[in-house]
Amino acid sequence: MISEEKLQTHEDLSVYKKSLNLVESVYKITLNYPSDEKFGLISQMRRSAVSVPSNIHPVKSL
Repeated sequence: MISEEKLQTHEDLSVYKKSLNLVESVYKITLNYPSDEKFGLISQMRRSAVSVPSNIHPVKSL
């Protein structure tokens, strides 16, 4: 259901806030992964998590 309240920016979206929590969680979780996964699984998980809020954030064209 759409709220009566107007959204001012993408930062007001609950999905954006949740995506930032996801990034934080993934970074914390992967701190405990074996160092030999640094350039494999850890890197992929972190890049994937960061892509979520990046795709929500509006990009301004020139």
